[in-house]
Formats: sequence, structure tokens, C-alpha cells
Amino acid sequence: MWSSAWLHGAAASDNVLDSLLPWGEAHEVVAADDATASALDLPVTGGFPAQPAQLLGTLRRLGTPDTRLVLPVPGDVRGLGGGGEFPKAALAAGEAVVLPGAGYGIVPHHIAEGLVRWTVHPLATPGPVTPQDVGLEHLGLAEAEHGLTDAIRDSAGALQALDVASERPSVRSELSARLRARPSPDWPDGMPGRALRVLQRAEEIGAILEVASTEEPGGALSASAAERRADALRPLSEAVRTARCAAVNEAVRVFADQANRP
Repeated sequence: MWSSAWLHGAAASDNVLDSLLPWGEAHEVVAADDATASALDLPVTGGFPAQPAQLLGTLRRLGTPDTRLVLPVPGDVRGLGGGGEFPKAALAAGEAVVLPGAGYGIVPHHIAEGLVRWTVHPLATPGPVTPQDVGLEHLGLAEAEHGLTDAIRDSAGALQALDVASERPSVRSELSARLRARPSPDWPDGMPGRALRVLQRAEEIGAILEVASTEEPGGALSASAAERRADALRPLSEAVRTARCAAVNEAVRVFADQANRP
């Protein structure tokens, strides 16, 4: 969202770089292969890495590319664009940024305490391609928000039957601790209110899911109970991922539209 705001004149580059701090004290950028390194003027993996400011310059040279968030999991790799190393890296990280029009994807990886490495990969289908070419179908924010609400309602009975809270009296304190530990990023001026609301709600439910899916101390949960719990939580987890992507991608769209207005 910050890079989109900067590319479209709604944020300063210093603000974009500062926005990275909640995720790590230091960030570095590399290209996954020699061809990408040469095309984007970035160091290749294994060389001395570049700083995030250099990646911003690369994005500018690409011509304010469309950027999309993807949160792949096993069984759902929409948006990764087929074969190659990018889908593998994105799936291992569970998150990536796709630049379909430019033909690249960027994967963050926490390589040490406080250090995040961003690796730029070529998409399997050479750019420029459309979002649909890499499986990025548009999902409206209203649809994603309704899906999240429906998933909460549909999962309520199953979650109550699991009764995680009674099995673990400390569950409320665990949830509070997880929420406090999550990064608290700032948002660009002009961030659409509904997108922010959906994103924040998805983050809160995501924290609940993390607590609910964590095994009890001592590993007391049986295999069958663990499977029932996973089945109950899966639709809600999918709805959270969908809502996060829709909220971020809607904000990116809004910043682009604001810049294109006369």
C-alpha cells in the first residue's frame, strides 16, 4: 500500500521506508537470478544486497506497476502464475507481492532477528501479462467482507463445540499477547476507510485463529480432535486470507485512481 501511495504521489519515499520498520529493523533487496539482476539493476542473490530505496527506484523505472498482494497456502496458489522458483518461494513464505504487468514477483523472508530480505523473481509467464494471466481475479471488498462475516457465523457453532477457551483457561491472555506482538504499521494518507476496517478485522480474527489452532501445552490434543479443529477453522482461515488480500488490493486501486483523476 505504501509503495502504491508513493508511486502515485500520495506519500514520500522516506515515509515508505519508515513503514518497513514494524516488520524488521533492517531490510535488503536481491534478485533471484542473473537475468533479473541485469534487467532491474539489482544485485543477485549471494552478492552484496541493495537497500529498499533502490527497489523503489526500480519500481519507478517499471512505470508505476500494478501491485497485488498474494497469501498462498498449500492447495491455493492463485496469483503465483504457474511454474518456476517464484511460486515455491512465495508458498514457503506464505506471502508475496506480484507485479503482473512488469512480469515480476517479490518475496519477503525473515532471515535473522530484525532482518528481512526481499527477493525479486521473474514470473513464469514473461511480462507484461494481465492479472488474469497469473490467476489474480478481482474480488470486491464488499464481497470479501461479507465472506468474512459469513465464515464467522458458519464457524461459530463448530468453534463453540471445540470449546478451546474452557480447555485452556489462559486463552484470553494468549490472545492479548499475540495482538500486542503483531506489528502496528502506520497507513498512508488517503487510505480508504472501508479497506482499513476490513484489514483490521481480518487481523484480529487472524490472531484468534492462531490461538485456536495452537495445540494445548503438553500435546494433549488427540489426532482426531486436532483434525476436527483444523476442519472447523479452515473456512475462517480462508476468509481471513481473502479479506486481507482484498483490502490491500483495494487500497492500491484507490491510490491509482486518485492519481489518474484530472
